[in-house]
Amino acid sequence: MKRSVRPLTLRDVSEASGVSEMTVSRVLRNRGDVSDATREKVLAASKRLGYVPNKIAGALASQRVNLVAVIIPSMKNMVFPEVLSGVTSVLEDSGLQPVVGITDYLPEKEEKVLYEMLSWRPSGVIIAGLEHSDNARAILAASGIPVVEIMDVDGEPVDTAVGISHRAAGRKMGEAIVAAGHKRIAFLGTKMPLDHRARKRFEGFTQALAKAGIEMADQEFYSGGSALAKGREMTKAVLERTPDLDFIYYSNDMIGAGGLLYCLEAGLNVPGQIGLAGFNGVELLQGLPKMLATMDACRAEIGRKAAEIILARSADEAVKFDEKIELTPRIAPGDTMR
Repeated sequence: MKRSVRPLTLRDVSEASGVSEMTVSRVLRNRGDVSDATREKVLAASKRLGYVPNKIAGALASQRVNLVAVIIPSMKNMVFPEVLSGVTSVLEDSGLQPVVGITDYLPEKEEKVLYEMLSWRPSGVIIAGLEHSDNARAILAASGIPVVEIMDVDGEPVDTAVGISHRAAGRKMGEAIVAAGHKRIAFLGTKMPLDHRARKRFEGFTQALAKAGIEMADQEFYSGGSALAKGREMTKAVLERTPDLDFIYYSNDMIGAGGLLYCLEAGLNVPGQIGLAGFNGVELLQGLPKMLATMDACRAEIGRKAAEIILARSADEAVKFDEKIELTPRIAPGDTMR
């Protein structure tokens, strides 16, 4: 089809379908009493022409567009595509459309993304984490629309939070490792200033060890680069530095997978000689020679619940939800934990 030199209008659809512009408008907005035959005629003409309704005028009247701003730190991290899958599974037949913004874990970028997205007056915001700059919190608080902060409940939400307690997750894993009889334990993870959820798991983990009278034997942190390669590098480094380690807890499954591959290549007995565990329950890693012990972070469920809240509140602003909705992750011991 030859490209149109001007945008299509309601008049074009009206002429193509043989009905009035008002009737076309009613059909496309799914409003008013229109016969099935007329509705089918208008929709067929609209589809044939490639007409897309201009929703800006409707947004000016309602002060909202049918978009949900979903703001996440990264698409490289395998965690967030699963969250998005949960969001879209709820919104796909609702008339609301998720639009994604990426912050790269940078507070100043989060502010910029928030400012741009909220200028379009979306029907709701789903945003990762509870830690935001003062300016970002002010923007969210003044938005006048439903806001759901996801992934974490260790903090004070602007509106509603859906997630897990990462401090409790780290503590629970620490208790399980201690209960299995391990004494020489290391932690390997991302650098903490920007990854708040990893920091909280580290805090909960060290609390569990301290309660058992165990000091962290070693630790290593990284930023940037391939997580799998970094897992190999860090595991090699700590085992050369502290060869008597009997357990390594990784802040995520990807670096844990790199560590597992290094240990197996080095001929170490896993878990007899050294145990390993990660976090996130990444399904992609089920093809490893051994199943890495991990903890499910309830990602898809978090996405679904957040979208359900936005959907319910966009339909009725008086609907109430708990300030914090906490989900419970579970340990999967796999083949790398005694």
